[in-house]
Amino acid sequence: MTGPDFPTDNAVYLDTPARRARGEEARRSVPLESLAACDSAPDRAPIDLLLKQAATRVPQLVPVRHGRMAGSPFAFYRGAALVMADDLSRTPSSGLITQLCGDAHLSNFGIFATPERKLAFDINDFDETYPGPFEWDVKRLAASLAVAARDNEFTSRERRRMTKECASEYREAMLEQAEQGNLAVWYSHIEPTTEMVELRDELDSSMKKRVRKLLGKSAHNDSVQAAGKLTTVVDGRRTFISRPPLIVPIEDVFADADATQLYGELRRRIIEYAATLQSDRRTLLGQFEFVQAARKVVGVGSVGTRAWIVLMRGADDDPLILQAKEAQKSVLADYVDGPVCENEGERVVHGQRLMQAASDIFLGWQQGPGVDGVRRDFYVRQLRDGKGSAVVDAMTPTGMTLYGRLCARALAYGHARGGDRTAIAAYLGSGTEFDDAIAEFAEAYAKRNVRDHQTLLAAIDSGRIEARTGL
Repeated sequence: MTGPDFPTDNAVYLDTPARRARGEEARRSVPLESLAACDSAPDRAPIDLLLKQAATRVPQLVPVRHGRMAGSPFAFYRGAALVMADDLSRTPSSGLITQLCGDAHLSNFGIFATPERKLAFDINDFDETYPGPFEWDVKRLAASLAVAARDNEFTSRERRRMTKECASEYREAMLEQAEQGNLAVWYSHIEPTTEMVELRDELDSSMKKRVRKLLGKSAHNDSVQAAGKLTTVVDGRRTFISRPPLIVPIEDVFADADATQLYGELRRRIIEYAATLQSDRRTLLGQFEFVQAARKVVGVGSVGTRAWIVLMRGADDDPLILQAKEAQKSVLADYVDGPVCENEGERVVHGQRLMQAASDIFLGWQQGPGVDGVRRDFYVRQLRDGKGSAVVDAMTPTGMTLYGRLCARALAYGHARGGDRTAIAAYLGSGTEFDDAIAEFAEAYAKRNVRDHQTLLAAIDSGRIEARTGL
């Protein structure tokens, strides 16, 4: 099966001077200071964009999504990737294309276990991955720092420092990657047991405890731990617990006939999904039998998309819990030229494999009609595999600054693998103009995000949008 034609463009086959010249030409055409632009378009309609997304989601869960987004400006920001994509499309573009995360905010980075059972720190959400201008990801990351820092009541000076250091870290990491060979770039990664311990040493005692807890918790997050929290044993049979609307077994979602039909369909789809894995991993998956599936509400922006958890059982009740998450068209796809994807789940998987230093051994994709006859695309991975992410609202200014730098370095590594690192580095240069422009953009966009959050609250109060809070 052939995947979507993700970058690289032909420019990466040019010699280094030609690639560097390409970046320098882009800088002349789109000066670094122009990246600070954050002008408000007269036809901005963030609520219309959210309602447009709601039309393709599970109707009963859309109010949960809006309720979660209403919680704070940062919660709104997490769910508003489409709103920001629309805004970014109206700003100056470097024209230097790489594989984007598409939703590179602070909470979409974290720790997970590699196939070698080591912990790695990297981007951990690729629902919106798509080729686009490299600076879009950097702007979304830096603006998330500014938004989170506002929620945490940090000063304007502290916010400026952290967003500027974030941009600086990205730039310096990309300059380093431009000097590396292809294989060295491909293998570049961040080991949290080194990087986060160094980060911990610069924090106060309470933050040190949180980092230590995060590392310890991540190491024990696996299917056994997930089964302990999400399942129960009834009459000798392990089943998912029911906590509507957050976790609902299939037989409680659909009528008996539909549930029976869907279970038969799921068994067939698991076989099809297995075909997207490496042969050795298909052998491993084949040692587990399908037991049950349940609908699970996940995240903020993803709420309302169809997300299932799948309970598999090996010998002696050895559990494996997979997550099958619906993949809709990337929020970036309407705003940049890119590949047409026959399967959006495959798009997510290929983007993740390209940008991540190491990916889940069970990462694959699937496609097929639901009970309603509508064809939908999914990607599949382990529900938990050493995963852990920082608690943003508990961070100090120093901790958030250091964490932002860590995220920026991981983002630069992903961009270097997916695009022309030499051209991007030449565009960025060794001065601080890029850092200043991104910091200025981030602060301006954080203010806009506050207004958009207030607009959402007003729409909820007026009854235009339905929201369920506390879930």
